Amino acid sequence: MSRLAEVEAQLLAPGAPFMLAEEEVLGERVRVFANRARSLRDILLRAREFADAEYMVFREGDRERRYTFAEHERLVARAAAALSDRYGVGPGDRVAILAANCPEWVISFWATVSSGAICVGLNGWWTENEIRYAVGHCKPKVVIADRKRAARITGALGVPMLVIEDEFDALLRDYPNAELPTQPIAESDAAIILYTSGTTGRAKGVVHTHGNVTNMVMVSFFHGARLMMANPKQAELPQLANSVLVTSPLFHVSGLHCAAVTALAGGAKTVWPMGRFAAETVLELIEREKVTGWGYTATMLHRVVGHPRVGDYDLSSFRSVGGGGSPIPAPLLEKARRLFPQCSHTMGVGYGLTEGTAFGTLNAGEELAEDPSSVGRPVPVVDVEIRNERGQSVPDGSEGEIHLRGPLVMREYWEDPEATEAVIKPGRWLNTGDVGRLENGKLYIASRKRDLILRGGENVYPFEIEQRLEAHPDVAEAAVIGVDHEELGQEVKAVVVFEEGRRVDDAALAEWVADALAYYKVPTHWEAQKMPLPRNATGKVLKNALRRSEDSMFIEE
Repeated sequence: MSRLAEVEAQLLAPGAPFMLAEEEVLGERVRVFANRARSLRDILLRAREFADAEYMVFREGDRERRYTFAEHERLVARAAAALSDRYGVGPGDRVAILAANCPEWVISFWATVSSGAICVGLNGWWTENEIRYAVGHCKPKVVIADRKRAARITGALGVPMLVIEDEFDALLRDYPNAELPTQPIAESDAAIILYTSGTTGRAKGVVHTHGNVTNMVMVSFFHGARLMMANPKQAELPQLANSVLVTSPLFHVSGLHCAAVTALAGGAKTVWPMGRFAAETVLELIEREKVTGWGYTATMLHRVVGHPRVGDYDLSSFRSVGGGGSPIPAPLLEKARRLFPQCSHTMGVGYGLTEGTAFGTLNAGEELAEDPSSVGRPVPVVDVEIRNERGQSVPDGSEGEIHLRGPLVMREYWEDPEATEAVIKPGRWLNTGDVGRLENGKLYIASRKRDLILRGGENVYPFEIEQRLEAHPDVAEAAVIGVDHEELGQEVKAVVVFEEGRRVDDAALAEWVADALAYYKVPTHWEAQKMPLPRNATGKVLKNALRRSEDSMFIEE
C-alpha cells in the first residue's frame, strides 16, 4: 500500500474528519461525507471563524480591492435584502450573473444561494444571441451584468438588468442593517445553474444542488489533507496562510466551486487578477500575495512556465498546484515540477465534468509521478464504471463509456427532462459520454465526449459551429474538428464545401461565425474541399477521415 493510500484510509476511518456515511440522495442511497455542511448558507455561516482574515483580493492594473470574511458577509446580507426587496427574489427564483470576475459576482452569488434562490452563471464570452437564449431558458428575476456585457444587448431583454458599475454599490447602501436570510434550505434544493455546451447545439443548464456542492467541498479538503499528510517534507516548509490564485472564470466550476466556494469554506484568501490573462501579472501576484495554491489549465501553465522572466520572481510560497480543463502534457508537468520543486509531491491532475460537479477522479503526488498517463482513482464518494454501447459493464482494461455515481452527480438539466433522461441512467449513474478504461482501480481517458474540442480549457462542441457555417448562403456543408496546439491544447478547424460556383474567403467566414458565437468557437484553421464530405451509411460525417497528423497519417477515432 502506498503512503497516499495509507493516509487516505486514516482520513476516511470512522470518527475521522472525512468519515463516510450512506444516505439517500435524490432517491438513491450513496456514500456521502458525514461531516459536510448541509447548505451553502451553512458554509457562509461557518466562515465567521475567519472574520478578520482576508477572503478576496481583486487586482486590475493599479486598482486593488480587498475584503475580509466579515466585510464580505455584511455585503452579502445587504445584497440578499436588495434582491428580495427590489426584485422579489425568493426560494427557487433565478438570479443570472453576466460579468467578468469581480467582487460583485462573488457577493451576488452568495446572496442568491443564501436566500434559497438559484444562481445562474452566464458565460461572459457569449454573444447577444447566446445570452438571450440562456436568459429566455432560465427566466431569471434579474440579470446582474457588468457594463461591457450589458452593452452587448441591443433592445429590451425582457428581464430587469442591474449594471454593476452604475448601480450595485448604491443599491447595497440602501440596506445598511440587513441580516442574512434564515428560511430553510434543503440539500436537494437547486443552488446553481451553469451552462455547458451540448452536442445538439444549444447550451444546457446543469443544475447543482446544495448537497452537490457541499460534498464537492469536502472532496477538495480531503484531497489537500491526504497530500500534505503523505508528504513529510511539506511540514519542513515555512508555514503560510492559505492563499489561492484564481485565473478561471466564475461561470465555470473551476472558478466558482473549486475557488470561491472552497476557499471561503477553508478560510483561504483568494487572489483574482482581472482582465485578460497575463503571465507577468500572475507572477507578480504570486510573489506579492504569497500565493500557496493555483488551479491552472494547460494553456495558462504553459504561459507561466514559458515566460522569459519567470526566474525573476519568488515562487517559493507555492504549496499545492493542480490542473484541469484539458489534458496536461507530461513534458509540461515536468517543467512545472522544476519551477515549483516544493510542489513536486502535491501536484495533481484529475477527471471531471460540470454534470459531475467538477470531481470524478484525482491523480496526485507520488501516484502522478509514477503514472502520469492516468487521471487517477475515484474520489471517495464517487463510483466509476465503464460500460459498452448496450449499457453493460466491461472487464478491467476494456474501453467503454465512463459512468459516474454519487452525491456529485447533478440533479438535472434545467427544464430539459429528455436530455436529463439521456444521461442519468437507472440508479442515478451519469453517462458522461467520454471514453476510457479502468485498470487496477485507476481511470485512463481514451477520448473526451465524441468530437469535443478542448481549447484553452474551454469546451467547444463542433455541432453549433457547423450549424452556423451551414447557415451561410454560400456554404453547402461543413465539418469542425480540433487540431493540436502547443499552448491551447487544441484549436478549431473548419472543413467547408461551398455551393457550386461559390467561394468565401476565410476572414469573411470567421466574421460570420463570430457574429453569432463566442470568440473561442471561431475557427482559426480553414480548409475548402471540392468533394462532398465523407459520410457513413447513416449520413454521419466520418471525421476520422478529416483528421490528419503532421506526417499525413490518418488518426483513428
